[in-house]
Amino acid sequence: MPESESRRLPARLRRASLIFCLVAAGAAAIGTESRAAAGQAAVAAPTTSSGITSPREQFGFAIGDDYQLATYEQLTAYWKRLDEQSDRMSLVDIGKTAEGRPQWMAIITSPENHRKLERLKTIARRLALAEDVSTESEARALAAEGKAVVWIDGGLHANETLGAQQLIETVYQLVSGTDAELTRILDNVVILAVHANPDGHDLVANWYLRERDPLKRSLDDLPRLYQKYAGHDNNRDSYMSALAESANMNRVLYREWYPQIMYNHHQTGPIGTVMFAPPFRDPFNYVFDPLIPTTLDLVGAAMHTRFAAENKPGVTMRRGANYSTWWNGGLRTTVYFHNMVGLLTETIGNPTPIEIPFRPDRQLPSADLPFPIAPQTWHMRQSIEYSLTANRAVFDLAARYREQFLFNIWRMGRNAIERGQRDTWTMYPRRVQKVQAAAQASGSASAQRSPRGAAGSAPRALFDTVLRDPALRDPRGYVLAADQADFPTAITFVNTLIRAGVTVHRATAPFTVQGRSYPAGSLVVKTAQAFRPHVLDMFEPQDHPDDFQYPGGPPIPPYDSAGWTLAFQMGVQADRILDAFDGPFERVPDELGIPPGRVTGAASANAFVFTHQSNQAFRAINRLLKAGERVEWLPDGRFRVAGTRATKARLTEIAASTGVNFEGVTEATPGGQALGPVRIALWDRYGGSMPSGWLRLVLEQFEFPYEVVYPPQLDAGQLRSKYDVIILPDGAIPEAGAGAFAARALRSENIPDEYRARIGAYSEATTLPQLRAFLEAGGTVLTIGSSTALGQQLGLPVGNKLVDAKGAPLAAEQFYVPGSILRVKVDTTQPLAQGLRAETDVYFDNSPVFTLPADAKSKGITPVAWFDSPAPLRSGWAWGQAQLDGGVAIAEAKVGQGRLVLFGPEITFRAQPHGTFKFLFNGIYRSSVR
Repeated sequence: MPESESRRLPARLRRASLIFCLVAAGAAAIGTESRAAAGQAAVAAPTTSSGITSPREQFGFAIGDDYQLATYEQLTAYWKRLDEQSDRMSLVDIGKTAEGRPQWMAIITSPENHRKLERLKTIARRLALAEDVSTESEARALAAEGKAVVWIDGGLHANETLGAQQLIETVYQLVSGTDAELTRILDNVVILAVHANPDGHDLVANWYLRERDPLKRSLDDLPRLYQKYAGHDNNRDSYMSALAESANMNRVLYREWYPQIMYNHHQTGPIGTVMFAPPFRDPFNYVFDPLIPTTLDLVGAAMHTRFAAENKPGVTMRRGANYSTWWNGGLRTTVYFHNMVGLLTETIGNPTPIEIPFRPDRQLPSADLPFPIAPQTWHMRQSIEYSLTANRAVFDLAARYREQFLFNIWRMGRNAIERGQRDTWTMYPRRVQKVQAAAQASGSASAQRSPRGAAGSAPRALFDTVLRDPALRDPRGYVLAADQADFPTAITFVNTLIRAGVTVHRATAPFTVQGRSYPAGSLVVKTAQAFRPHVLDMFEPQDHPDDFQYPGGPPIPPYDSAGWTLAFQMGVQADRILDAFDGPFERVPDELGIPPGRVTGAASANAFVFTHQSNQAFRAINRLLKAGERVEWLPDGRFRVAGTRATKARLTEIAASTGVNFEGVTEATPGGQALGPVRIALWDRYGGSMPSGWLRLVLEQFEFPYEVVYPPQLDAGQLRSKYDVIILPDGAIPEAGAGAFAARALRSENIPDEYRARIGAYSEATTLPQLRAFLEAGGTVLTIGSSTALGQQLGLPVGNKLVDAKGAPLAAEQFYVPGSILRVKVDTTQPLAQGLRAETDVYFDNSPVFTLPADAKSKGITPVAWFDSPAPLRSGWAWGQAQLDGGVAIAEAKVGQGRLVLFGPEITFRAQPHGTFKFLFNGIYRSSVR
């Protein structure tokens, strides 16, 4: 920084700048020392203690040897052996995976630290939660006593085989090494080595090793998802905890160990490099503590410095890749909202040797790639060495600045608590734009840009009147009324918060806040807690900045979603409380069960009715139909079940577990349509579809029976004799104009027999006629996302709203809505929409939007949900959102005797938007009406 600019900074910021420079210099010194202490170990064999079995001794090969992978089964046996041999390690089963395997975590630290491990865990928890540590002196005393806690994982994305393999080598070196640096690390750090996806590890490793000839081994053409339901999306579940492995890891992260640093290993590195490592590009999220991005810079500096000191080129950062810290939901990103430093590296490498391609633009050093690498042949062992260097850099920094990391997590927690106890305002781009517009409108000369293009200042009064508008204050808390229509879903939402370590209270008696009365049992989430950033992020809308490559140019895609507010996705009714409040509240100690429902009027009833409002109603229906009960769908949207003596006893049991209320009636309601057990076919493909996998999870959560079908089964025909409804999730059918999907060029002789029947793809020539016949014979087809193209392929008068005057898709400069939450108007009189609200939030990811002709209804096409506003954005980023106004989001069409349903938005996206599940469930049960 030039001296003239430095002098303009306030003294406090000058001091902070000086401290950062000193720390960066320290990182350089660390790197220089590391080259002497550890860098040479990359060439020579590391110094190890005797009596510890090496990977070569255990497996018959060294980790990283060409054409070799250790399986999870082998890892388990090896870690158990190391646990017996080393007093530095203890092995912990953190829970079962989706397929029932134990998920192992190795805790590694010095023997002395192991003897006081519970005390160290307690210190980490107290500092992270910052509830009962209110003074800086007490926090510093605990930090002096405690040890830094660092999480390091591998294997989350199982086909990224480096992650799990480096974890094996890392654990071995930690328990066997004897160098001075490692001794210091073990004395000052507790390392949590966590395997993130055991099921996928075994699947992928065994798939690769199935060929006896090493030269024929390949990771390609994996037959199914490497996580039972989510595949690659297992790294998109960290705030939802819908997957067993996510729930296991979240418990360790946010309820047991509270690490200050977590490091998530991934592949692959950007083309022409070896690795991407922190720091990350903008934008970062506006709700987490400023110590998060500054500490990311610090840790990133230590990593890059060590790579340079060890003469390991090819590591890029920032805009060297698309990774940012905006999104909440990934294993390393959700930690930011818990005051933890989340690290990601993306590294090249394959058990089969590969080539680093020649990218001329990545041969010139830059701030984001200071040490380029030449094109060359690359071996897995080299990637292992890079991973070990990155790991050592993190461990070493944590050891050197142990007290500071411990103190800083307390500082962030106290900051969050104190912000939740006073009026605060979070700055968002739209609010700043509002100020700028007001300044321009005021005619203030200072609001104009300077000759050099720098933004000018605005009148101070606008700061007070616009940015400090009392109505824009951050909430002090949220109340979820126990009498809302779908309280069981509110319970599900709150349980996701509890699994993420958020403190939740429950009312033990009725109370009043902001003039509204709430019943006992209502749930309260206050923001005066350490994990306040996560609380805000789950309740408040995200406001993604307009992010373009250049003014007027194309948008820069966010790393993942732009908006995800979980309360919106789940349709939860939460009241924002802006002032301090209290009441008869008790702290909830653990996850909540659904409050039992009631069975009323049973004595004289000959039937019972229950409403459509709760998603749990469909679990009740599925149980009743499975038991052989007669269930009717009434014209007013309620359900009716006949009231035999056995039925009454069964309803009591169902009410207790689902929270559904059953009301006894004595008079018959005319017009009811009987439901039958529904035969569901869910499309999937060879290799596995993530949208289909998430749908499997949703169907299982709500106890729908289903059968997975593959393209050859659809092409074989006779579908109506087997199924009532076929579900085609996003990706089953290409978007209109995209052409037919080409079947993957798989050599069936290389595919095991059990998977060959899955090989194939949707085709207008072979699949479309069978779907048409199914519909015309009375079947129902539910399409989501791109699969709504089926409507046009069937010749229905369904147009595309998002095209220009020539019929070409709108350019991204005109319309761009990446992963955001929008609001639609819903016709709740339609059976497909019964139980939903007239205005419903939907998850939208550049999804299809339809136009219908004026005489659509006479042609059997009915709009069910549509955009009735030029500004439907609720959370995220919607450039050109006015293009949506008047467009149809969901429609239903008659085709012969059957029904085709078009769901443009992602109504089951990653098993998160419970608020739109009823669209799917209604569509399923409409197909079973007898």
